[in-house]
Amino acid sequence: MYYLGLLSEYLKNYMKTRLTYRADFWVEVISDLLFQATNLIFIFVIFMHTSSLGGWSENEVVFVYGFFMVPYGLFSCFVNMWGFSERYIVKGEMDRVLTRPAHNLFQIFLENVDPPSLVGSIIGLIIMGISGSNLGLSIEWWSIPMLIVFSVSAVAIYTGIYTTLTSLSFYSDAPTGILPLMFNIQNYGRYPVTIYNRLIQVLLTWVAPFAFVGIYPASLFLEREEMRTMALLTPVMGAVFLSIGLITWNYGVRKYKGAGS
Repeated sequence: MYYLGLLSEYLKNYMKTRLTYRADFWVEVISDLLFQATNLIFIFVIFMHTSSLGGWSENEVVFVYGFFMVPYGLFSCFVNMWGFSERYIVKGEMDRVLTRPAHNLFQIFLENVDPPSLVGSIIGLIIMGISGSNLGLSIEWWSIPMLIVFSVSAVAIYTGIYTTLTSLSFYSDAPTGILPLMFNIQNYGRYPVTIYNRLIQVLLTWVAPFAFVGIYPASLFLEREEMRTMALLTPVMGAVFLSIGLITWNYGVRKYKGAGS
C-alpha cells in the first residue's frame, strides 16, 4: 500500500505538471502514435509484395504487432531509464535517491513515469481486436487472464534486460551506447522468429528474449500449436530475467561510491 500510494502521488504530480503545458502533452501523444503508425504501415508495405511472411498471413503479423504494443506501452510508461546515467550518475542525483526510505529503483521508475505511452497499449488492443476479428478468432474464457499474465511477463522481461544494462552505469558513466542497440534488437520480436536464421532465433529466444514480448505469447491467441510451449514459457522468462535485472542492480548499488565532489 505504501508503494501504491507513492505511485498515485507521482502520477498526480505528473498530470498537474504536464497539463500546465497541454500542447506539449498532446504533441508527445501524437508523436508516439505517428511512430507506431509508421511501423504498422511498414508491415502493410511488406505484404503488398508477398502473401505471407515465414508462413504467417498479414492479419497474423498485424495481430502480433498489436500484442507487441501492449506490454511495450506499459514498460515505456512505468520503466523509463533511458537517461539514467546522465541524470543520476553524472549529475549525482543517485545520492539523493539513496537517502530516501523507498527502494531506489522504484523511486527512479516513479520519477520517470510517462503516461502518454499508455496510448500505445490502447492502440495495440484495438489492433488486436480488428486483426483478430478478420482472422475469425473468438474470445475464450482464458483470453483476458492470459493477456494480462503475458503482458505483465513481457514487461518483466523488458525491465530485467534494461535494468541489467542500466546497472552498468555504476561502473562507467557512458554505457548508453548499449541501450540504442538493444532498442533496435527488441523490434525483431514483433515479427515471426521463423523468418530469421538460426543464430538470431537463439538470440531472440534465450539471450535477449524479445520473442517473448511479441511473437511467442501472441501465438497462443492465434492458435499456433507449434509455438504453444514457448508461449507458456513467457511467465517463466519474465521471472528469470526480472530476477537477473534486480540482482545486477542491487549489486551495482552496493558498489556505488557516490558522485564525489
